[in-house]
Amino acid sequence: MMLANTSKKLTPPYVSYRTFLNFLEVLQQYSMPARIDRSFWGERYSGTTGTQLMAALRFLDLIDSSSFPTLKLRQLVVSRDAQRAEILKNITLEAYSFIYGRIDPQTATYAQMEEAFRDDYQIASDVARKCIKFFIGISGGGGMNISPFISRKNKVPRPVTTSKKNTKTPTKKIGMEVPNSELNEVKQIPNGIGVDKILLDKFPELDPAWTDEIKVKWFEAFDELLRRTGSSS
Repeated sequence: MMLANTSKKLTPPYVSYRTFLNFLEVLQQYSMPARIDRSFWGERYSGTTGTQLMAALRFLDLIDSSSFPTLKLRQLVVSRDAQRAEILKNITLEAYSFIYGRIDPQTATYAQMEEAFRDDYQIASDVARKCIKFFIGISGGGGMNISPFISRKNKVPRPVTTSKKNTKTPTKKIGMEVPNSELNEVKQIPNGIGVDKILLDKFPELDPAWTDEIKVKWFEAFDELLRRTGSSS
């Protein structure tokens, strides 16, 4: 029986997927410790991040209730490329069976995904968003397709409004002239669509075929984009 189905229900991972990948790289650099405890990860992660990471490992059945590595974790650490993708796929299907039992992540909407997490685990919306973000990451690592309604969903952008006191469009800033072509392009943005929505739509989708190194850089760039657009969870 999976750890996620024990009497004390574990919350799905909501730590950064980038942190999870980095942790696997740490295990690749060192011999697998007999136990994944604070004395091992304490110097690498803060208390909050480390605790969330350990909870994620337990939910995914990568460590047991006493923090001892499972066979799944050992196999995941030594695997590469296609073999690692297959292991991540199996881990995802098992750990997130509560999702696959009620919706199809390849076609579901973001609301359906959020409902699946909240109905099964009674978690707040902000935590659910982080859980979904991790799910998108590990699913991509396993080569599994995710609905664009889920992978591209973030907070609804507010329409760009112009203050009555600042009705003029600046064409120069610190001696830099704005090309007319760029101004025309801005004017062509439909009313009610925020610039952050346009930037997110142009952001490349996660390709499961990428290497782990490229995936880490993708998540770093995606997090930075969300931070700059004010759409991060």
